[in-house]
Amino acid sequence: MKQRHDNERDHRINKQWLPTTKKEIDHLGWDHIDVIIFSGDAYIDHPSMGAAVIGRVLEAHGYNVAIVPQPNWRDDLRDFKKLGRPRLFFGVSAGAMDSMVNHYTAGKRLRHDDAYTPEGKAGQRPDYAVSVYTNILKDLYPDVPVVIGGVEASLRRLTHYDYWKDELVPSILKWCKADYLCYGMGEKPMLELTRAIEAQRNIHEIHRIPQIAFLMSGKWKVKEPLVLHSFEECKKDKKAFAENFHLIETHANMMHPATIIEPVGNGYVQINPPYSPSTTEEMDSFWDLPFTKLPHPRYKGKRIPAYDMIKDSIITHRGCFGGCNFCTIAAHQGKFIQSRSQASILAEVKKLARMPGFAGNISDLGAPTANMYGMRGKNPDLCDKCRRKSCLFPAPCPNMNRSHKQILELYRKVDAVPGIRHSYIGSGIRYDLFLDEKGFVDETSKPYLKTLILDHTSGRMKVAPEHTEDKVLQYIAKPSFKLFERLRYEFDKICAQNGRRTGIVPYFISSHPGCTMKDMENLSKNPALKGIYMDQVQDFTPTPMTTSSVMYYTGIDPRNMRLVFVERDPEKKKRQKSFFFRK
Repeated sequence: MKQRHDNERDHRINKQWLPTTKKEIDHLGWDHIDVIIFSGDAYIDHPSMGAAVIGRVLEAHGYNVAIVPQPNWRDDLRDFKKLGRPRLFFGVSAGAMDSMVNHYTAGKRLRHDDAYTPEGKAGQRPDYAVSVYTNILKDLYPDVPVVIGGVEASLRRLTHYDYWKDELVPSILKWCKADYLCYGMGEKPMLELTRAIEAQRNIHEIHRIPQIAFLMSGKWKVKEPLVLHSFEECKKDKKAFAENFHLIETHANMMHPATIIEPVGNGYVQINPPYSPSTTEEMDSFWDLPFTKLPHPRYKGKRIPAYDMIKDSIITHRGCFGGCNFCTIAAHQGKFIQSRSQASILAEVKKLARMPGFAGNISDLGAPTANMYGMRGKNPDLCDKCRRKSCLFPAPCPNMNRSHKQILELYRKVDAVPGIRHSYIGSGIRYDLFLDEKGFVDETSKPYLKTLILDHTSGRMKVAPEHTEDKVLQYIAKPSFKLFERLRYEFDKICAQNGRRTGIVPYFISSHPGCTMKDMENLSKNPALKGIYMDQVQDFTPTPMTTSSVMYYTGIDPRNMRLVFVERDPEKKKRQKSFFFRK
């Protein structure tokens, strides 16, 4: 009798999640599965996790979606067979991170843990997970379409430098057997593609869907595309690769980019322009989906470190217009800020306050850059024509509205929700949004910094100057270190006036292209860092589809085609990093 009761309880609980097993599907009474998503991450039903989001979007439009998290690719491949073939297609993602970044340190040493796996256990996904999963599925079910997406596929959609192979490699579509690639935030293109596959639209109609990529043979038929140097040309000539990337990045930051064609072998990769940035109404609709915000019960209470980081967090917006050269956020989420409404955010806060085990503290109320919430250009027509990568570098765009009025209002409303003790800002902020070298830029700037320090910082405020030397900062695309000095002055002043002992934590990066040993020595001796414990260190890791990675591989700055010093010697890279601790 007890066994029967347990099964009934599991049946009831598991109906709240997307199914992961044949048993769960039988409980739901399905006679078919439309889409099966394979993910390199554990299944956490949370709006921060891509597989869950896409699954919930398709579910909301009437499709039966199942998820196979972290399938075993080493054995008899039973995980790839257990649900059979879907009616429409397989979806494949490596997870929330590129699998190689997930597996290896900047020094190419194997990591001993994986935050996206129960108990942080390493080794539960393969290197180049998208390719491995896709090729297995295509071998087993050659006639079933495979659609790849997520960070790994998105950032490897064109020719890119692979740091771990230390060579230039073609689009991931060339070395895996996927039919389509969905890049960026995939809610809209994945829904349209699903509908097109279901309707059995002809290939020419499917190939017009925005924000997808595919590999074709022969000659392209697109009118007025942006035609890049071929993969083979880039392989022979690093300058050609740098020129390619400059064009790719320029169009990635335009509101109306061209279709991109990159020849490879006897064919070409076609990248269709993306959908327009999501409206506030569309953003709200994504978060209105019935997420449990919990790991699937299959994990039986095992700790998933990534879940610990997000379980008490609230995402307010997407995108980042900072344009840091080493960062992939804009390449994946876009430059243009897409904000949720205050009503949507507050509804989620109220739901979080009722969650079992919630202690009253929101760990992070933010996004890639927390204080960009609600920000946009004063004149939309100028933004519509803009080709700038960054709205802040080399100087803030005069058309950018840097007012913090909206976010201050949001903070006040969130903190007024019953059950909320504190709302902390755990994600990064851009201090050049409210400071220049002379001080605060408008009447909302000082209230924002004061509120941030006194009400929304849990012990230490995190910021990212990245370096002290202006020459290096030019290669990173960050403002002068003088702005950090101004920030520390205002920070210390506010803390002293209010009797606070809050700390400030600057993030720095070593071995970035353009950074020499002397530059690191100067950083270590900078008087503005006196009294700060330098524990937040990042040795530069070249990741696909960033300006910094192109610099690392080519020794050329793609923005101006000038030569750049690059430190490649592993021992000298270690020495650069060691300067952080010489205080």
